[in-house]
Amino acid sequence: MNNFWFSLLYFVIGALVGAVIAYFVTKRNFEKQLKENPPINEKMIRAMYAQMGRKPSEAQIRQIMKSMGQ
Repeated sequence: MNNFWFSLLYFVIGALVGAVIAYFVTKRNFEKQLKENPPINEKMIRAMYAQMGRKPSEAQIRQIMKSMGQ
């Protein structure tokens, strides 16, 4: 019975250590992806409109940025 509790303790400790390591690795990768591929900005919106053959107004650009939560 004593071995069961030690095995359970090792499992729980291993799971916690694994979760902490996974958190930091995922956080680092996410920050790296944001750095390499920044979220859309006003310049990108202007380029998108230009590709469609339109010239956006400042109000349209602000509305798009607001709808995207930036």
